[in-house]
Amino acid sequence: MQAPKEKKYTEGKLISALVSLAFPIILANVLQTAYQLIDTFWLGRLGANAVAAVSVSFPILFLILSVGAGLTLAGTVLVSQHKGANNQPMVDSASSQTVFVVFSVSVLLAIVGYFSAGPLMRLIGAGPEIYSDSVDYFKVSSLGFVFLFMFFVFQSLMRGIGNVKLPVYVVLVTVLLNLVLDPLFIYGFGPIPGFGVAGAAVASVITQGLSAIAGIYIMWRGRHGIQIHFSEMKWDPSWAKKLFQLGFPSSMEQSARALGMIMMVMLVTSFGSETVAAYGVGARMLSFVIVPALGLAIATTTLVGQNVGAQKLKRAEETGLLSVKVAFFGLTGIGVLLFLFAENLVRFFVPNEPNVIADGALFIKIMGPSFGFLGVQQVVNGTFNGAGFTKASMFVSFLNLWIIRFPVGYYLAYHTSLGHEGIYWAFPISNWVSAIVAFIYFKTGYWRKRIEAGD
Repeated sequence: MQAPKEKKYTEGKLISALVSLAFPIILANVLQTAYQLIDTFWLGRLGANAVAAVSVSFPILFLILSVGAGLTLAGTVLVSQHKGANNQPMVDSASSQTVFVVFSVSVLLAIVGYFSAGPLMRLIGAGPEIYSDSVDYFKVSSLGFVFLFMFFVFQSLMRGIGNVKLPVYVVLVTVLLNLVLDPLFIYGFGPIPGFGVAGAAVASVITQGLSAIAGIYIMWRGRHGIQIHFSEMKWDPSWAKKLFQLGFPSSMEQSARALGMIMMVMLVTSFGSETVAAYGVGARMLSFVIVPALGLAIATTTLVGQNVGAQKLKRAEETGLLSVKVAFFGLTGIGVLLFLFAENLVRFFVPNEPNVIADGALFIKIMGPSFGFLGVQQVVNGTFNGAGFTKASMFVSFLNLWIIRFPVGYYLAYHTSLGHEGIYWAFPISNWVSAIVAFIYFKTGYWRKRIEAGD
């Protein structure tokens, strides 16, 4: 069954290969983002403080998750290259080892996350009106790290071999279940008590557990292109070194992104809970826009990785260029739509907060024109990752968030008359500059020369 897919991704029309990979990935990411949007929808009915409590804790959750996410990306790169080289035993072995390493890391992070919830929320600047809810939400979410990481690794490995549809079905079922469980655990019903803000995390952990079990079972059965073997799940220093060499820069990239988000939230918290809520809704819209960008980036990683494994470097480079065009024009169109309907979107999530609606809509309108550039940055990073050049992705993300976004946001917010609007302007400025730098770096061809030299 897998032979036609291998031929499809290493031969034939690139646009059809890119679309057939990207569309299911984007759909799966949209469904995963629906977790957050569903949470925001129901929590918005509790008021601005409930939305702010989750908005404050989310960046630190993302920071912790980024460690495992980097390792799962390393699994994607290795599996895709083995698939391109038509080496099925190594596909299975790489998958088994990736599952073991990510599981071990997730257990450690779950323990650390749970017991450090209070200090972390104080560190990020959660005010007294949201501190308790943010801690409760963070603690419950930490318990689900193991489940979340196991589903992530299943999804990443399947994407590496080009089997992108199966994870969509798993995510669809769990999101539909979360749609029912969210109001049930937030507000309570019958014998089930309402947990308030923490109830959103309870619902997510339950659905994450089910998706993780399904993913591991599918790979264990071995009927969909990957068969993991529990006998191979033991500590292998040489393999772990390879995984961390590829995964560490990606983890650092995503950690830098998460830390950048945390620092931006810390800037926002000094302007009050209404501004935090407006920023939170705007950030949710940004996460929704990032979904297609990341979907294209992941599809690009798989395509480039398989073609690098098949020694088709010219086709790998053409994949990157095509992805840049699709990302720029597609996400620019999405940015225009969000600009036009900004007020309605914010009102949908926070219906009874006029100040939050106006401020959140302003944030979305300021960001909208830069979304095409955001897409360019992401797919160029996807090209670098597929080629195993994960350090370049780390550099681009560091540039975006730390060299540009946070310093610009800080300066405009505290040293100009813009106030908190200066934080909003830091987003498009950082997107414009980092996209241009990433594309120029891509066009130099240094990543390709490294592969040709066997580096």
